[in-house]
This record gives sequence, structure tokens and C-alpha cells, in this order.
Amino acid sequence: MGIFLLAYLVYSMARWVAVGSVPSATAHAHWIVDLERSTSTNIEANVQQALTGTFVLWILNHLYLAAQLIVVPGALIFLYKRSRTGYERLRNTILATWLISIPVYALYPVAPPRLAGIGMVDTITTETGFSMSSKLTTSFYNELAAVPSLHVGFAVAVGIALAGALRNPVARFVALLWGPAIGLAVVATGNHFVFDIVAGFVVTVAGYVAGNAVDRHLAGGRAWRPVLQVSGGPGAAPA
Repeated sequence: MGIFLLAYLVYSMARWVAVGSVPSATAHAHWIVDLERSTSTNIEANVQQALTGTFVLWILNHLYLAAQLIVVPGALIFLYKRSRTGYERLRNTILATWLISIPVYALYPVAPPRLAGIGMVDTITTETGFSMSSKLTTSFYNELAAVPSLHVGFAVAVGIALAGALRNPVARFVALLWGPAIGLAVVATGNHFVFDIVAGFVVTVAGYVAGNAVDRHLAGGRAWRPVLQVSGGPGAAPA
């Protein structure tokens, strides 16, 4: 818990310091819109319109709010007790992904769809009353840091880690649905473009590779799983 809280504090401070200008972030958002139009992936407005007024959007709003502040730490605590290997891999992935993302936020600020002037709204504010743009809220996060979407990247990582630690096939299937569910949530709520989702997935994969490579190096190349010794008499071989 101490590692997680300290890392999140450092990450939040660094991301706040790296806040870009609104004109620059808006220009980058419009570049993404043009790119998505050219590739026919600009589905954000259609998704939001299709779900507006439905119970599904109510669920997605709350999933978005819970994803980072409740599910990520909850998954780490669960894995710490259930699967130390899964915990270490997820922890390393999150820490490394945070570090990789900070310079991206600083060099390439991007306004989310709800702030890009493209006709999308902040459904979390309109549906739940929780303002994503209030001074209190933005004091904890940088709202011009849409790329990459760590909501989606971490959701995919959490889903895979939990699926690897669960035995029940239904529970494993539900865990694997967590990433796609948050992908839908970030689009429907007006907080991310499809481009952001792809970037979030890519940077999380990079975080997994880099974070676990560094962890193995610092551990002197030891295996992730401890080697168990077989009880026995003289000459007993390790398991």
C-alpha cells in the first residue's frame, strides 16, 4: 500500500506539473479527430448518442469513476493475497507505465472529447453530478492528459492478472471483460478517443515489458516463482 500510494502521489504531482496549454491540447485533439475520420474510427459521438438516457450509460459512468481509484488498488490487494507472482507483475506494470506516460503527457497534451469542442458532453457530470472539471477534481489529475488512456491500459492489465489468478472459468471470463468494458466507458463518457485507447494499450504493454525486466534485473535474475525444495533425506533433489 505504501509503494502504491507513494507512486500515485509522485505520478499525480508530475502529471499536474506537466499540464499543457488548452490551445495546444485542443489542436492535438482535432488532429486525432482528423486521423480517426480518415480511418473511419471516429465512433465516439455515435456511441455516446446511442447510449444517452440508458441504464447502460449510468453503469459506464460509475465504472469509469471506480476503475482507477477502487479497482486497481483492490486488484493489487487481492493478488497480493492470492498470487504473489500476479501481484508483482501487475505492480511492476503499473509503476513502469506511469513513468513512461509522464513525458508523453508533458510533450503531447490532448484535450478529451468532452473538452475538444466536437459536440460531445461530459456524461459523468450530467448523469452523476460529479464534475470532472471542478477545481477540486482537477487538483488531483491533469484533464489535458487524454493520451495515453491509462484507464483502459490498466483495465486490460488488471483483467489479465485477475484471470490468471482465478480458477472459476466464469470468473476468469468476467475478469477479461473488464478491459473492453472500460474501453466502452471512456468513449461513452466523452473522456477518450479511440486513438487514446490504442495508445493506452501500447504504453501498458511497454510498461509490462520494461517494469518486469527491471524487476528481474534488480532481483539478480531470479525467477518470478520461488523454487520449492522437496523434503527428504540426503541427496534429495530440488522440485
